[in-house]
Amino acid sequence: MNRFFTLLKRFLPSYRKSIVGVFAFNLLSTVLSLFSFAMIVPILEILFGIASPVHELPVYGGDILEYGKNLLYYYVTGFMGDHGQVFTLMVLSGVFVLITFLKVITYYAGSMFLANMHTGVTRDLRNSILDKILTLPMSFFSSERKGDIMSRLSVDVADVEGSIMGSLDLLVKNPLAIIIYLITLILISWQLTVFVLILLPFAGIVMGIVGKNLKKDSIEVGAEQGTLTAQIEETLGGMRIIKAFNAEGKIKTRFHAQTEKIRDALLRVIKRQYLAHPMSEFLGTLIISIVICFGGWLIIGAHTGLEAPVFIYYLLIFYSIINPIKELSRCVYGIRKGLGSLERIDKIMNSQNPLTCPENPKTIDTFTNAIEYRGVSFRYKDEWVLRNINLTIERGKTVALVGASGSGKSTLVDLLPRFWDVQEGGIYIDGINVKDFERHNLRSFMGNVNQEAILFNDTVFNNIAFGVENATEADVIAAAKIANAHDFISAMPEGYYSNIGDRGCKLSGGQRQRISIARAILKNPPILILDEATSALDTESERLVQDALDGLMKNRTTIVIAHRLSTVVNADSICVLEGGRIVERGTHKDLIARGGVYKKLQDAQKIS
Repeated sequence: MNRFFTLLKRFLPSYRKSIVGVFAFNLLSTVLSLFSFAMIVPILEILFGIASPVHELPVYGGDILEYGKNLLYYYVTGFMGDHGQVFTLMVLSGVFVLITFLKVITYYAGSMFLANMHTGVTRDLRNSILDKILTLPMSFFSSERKGDIMSRLSVDVADVEGSIMGSLDLLVKNPLAIIIYLITLILISWQLTVFVLILLPFAGIVMGIVGKNLKKDSIEVGAEQGTLTAQIEETLGGMRIIKAFNAEGKIKTRFHAQTEKIRDALLRVIKRQYLAHPMSEFLGTLIISIVICFGGWLIIGAHTGLEAPVFIYYLLIFYSIINPIKELSRCVYGIRKGLGSLERIDKIMNSQNPLTCPENPKTIDTFTNAIEYRGVSFRYKDEWVLRNINLTIERGKTVALVGASGSGKSTLVDLLPRFWDVQEGGIYIDGINVKDFERHNLRSFMGNVNQEAILFNDTVFNNIAFGVENATEADVIAAAKIANAHDFISAMPEGYYSNIGDRGCKLSGGQRQRISIARAILKNPPILILDEATSALDTESERLVQDALDGLMKNRTTIVIAHRLSTVVNADSICVLEGGRIVERGTHKDLIARGGVYKKLQDAQKIS
């Protein structure tokens, strides 16, 4: 339950007015309920002619309940003497209806304040999770499945909303009603109330046994749903391969097995939830029956002074307290179920970012000299990916990184914008360690064009202007022209305001890449990172994209990762990586003449 109270402590302070409104209107609603029930007694006594007339104004003698009753009867007696028994009965019935109307109005007002708090906290929780996700380093996403993260952000938050936040309504209203009703019951008959309080813990113990394992089962449901979401994401993303390899049957089998696991886990949760209501209904009926027997004995056998109409009033209040108690037990069940989802959410919320930021970070205003890798070594887990890298990239120069897959090229580049932090050595820009810069400021000086053009399900304009504040249409068009993208964009149905579909699926590979280049051009970064930007393209698209890249690389410091050596022959310097080390460096001609690793790579690609 600590997670539940931590959740409330974190988000509820923003809704102080709603909290006050909830308590005020629910208190008023509960008090009006007591008054509406209180009208039943004089109505019954007048109806059956058993009311004792009270002709003198009563004096308070210490018993507030007795004083209130005599005061009511005093005014009822006077009114009945003036207007008759039937009219008095009609007036009392009208007052009963009026009080009930006020009660439901205040109940509705309290519910609306609670709804404002409920929906607001759910919104804030979703926003907080996404805000947290955006602050986490790349290492978090390499160790977590994307589908599981999606499940936590959608399914688990929905479960918290339905179970925990849905129970907040009951948790706020019911304790208040229970306390007020219980005080009234004690004032009416303390003997009967003591007897009731002995019975209620018995019901609570039985209900607690049923809900004991709800949290454990709900955690299992959440984990299995996360696995299912991951499978869906993989299936949709790999549909071409699935069909090409006739693997539909394998995917079906795997998916059906996973849905069966979710069904079994969910069925265990539902069994306990569904058992809660009939059990509480039976226990409530059992307790009421026992109370009726004991109350009858107090009236008939013990002669305690408890009168039949008052006992009926007692039973009405007692029945009213039974419902909040049942709802409170249901609320506890809901919270226990939701705690499993909240625990999975907390795995994200409590994740720490190892990429620390200094208390007084420095900012880059201009890039004037060079980027330096000084004795850089890095590993993801146990094995070193990079060892003792020393590299200087002067401003305005183009440096190419080549080598076999797994040699450390992409890792070397990812360390520059601090997607990861080095374990040994350091990376410096104009003599300042990148760890000393503010991360957003550091990354604002860099532009990326990757092998896979990462685009969003939005318009062409918004994809090019992504991450650039206050970009005008003229700015976007100018960037698109440099990227050789303006012609095909203009030919689209709505031009720059055409939607390009999920991940740019409405465009060809070359078109997607040119839009990502236009995005980098618009950002206008002094440092440019090209990661296999043309490797996945056909010859014609590669030529167009390479022309666009040539325009992008002018007067910029560029780091190029390439498998096709033909794209880096004009680089100022080429570094050949092997086993996480730089084994050769120089110009294309120098490396060819040396006849080493680079020459072997060239021969393998048959470049003349």
